[in-house]
Amino acid sequence: MKPEILPRELSWSSERLVRECCQGNQAAWSALIEKYKNLIFSIPIKFGLSREDAADIFQAVCLDLLSDLPRLREPRALPKWLMQASYHKCLRVKKQQFDLLDDPAEIEKRPDETTEELPEEMLYQLQREQILRDAIALLPPRCNRLIGLLFFDDPPRPYQEVAKQLKLATGSIGFIRGRCLKLLRQRLEKEGFR
Repeated sequence: MKPEILPRELSWSSERLVRECCQGNQAAWSALIEKYKNLIFSIPIKFGLSREDAADIFQAVCLDLLSDLPRLREPRALPKWLMQASYHKCLRVKKQQFDLLDDPAEIEKRPDETTEELPEEMLYQLQREQILRDAIALLPPRCNRLIGLLFFDDPPRPYQEVAKQLKLATGSIGFIRGRCLKLLRQRLEKEGFR
């Protein structure tokens, strides 16, 4: 049975999530995965890999996280560790895809593991996306849902449909959206997001 993730746990810092996970707190594990699932999954998608490959990479990174988390020296570095682990797995999948086209004798000469660092530009973009996800997650539940429905659903939903789903008057969506975006902007500015 999956433990219930409380909003309180989703607001915990990486340091606290790591500490709680290492102490066996199942809700913390669920919150940690919930908090970083989009980060992990976004990297293979940015690489142009299929959803199936992205799902496999997500699962592999989560398994690595489960075994390596107690050895993580700096819990604040968890997002970067996740990005780097995902990046290396993406490189491995891409290499395997190219190897299918190459001469087997040439494949034998290549080194097996990559220590290549995540490109600085991609790291910066991924960090900004995670700051945005974290800020949205910390919004009040109604704002969180409203922003999700208005800006992250594909295709975008009309106000009427959003109002119906949130049980609000259609005319109030614009006003509430403005308040929610103001809250989000304040949270992002607090994090130094420009």
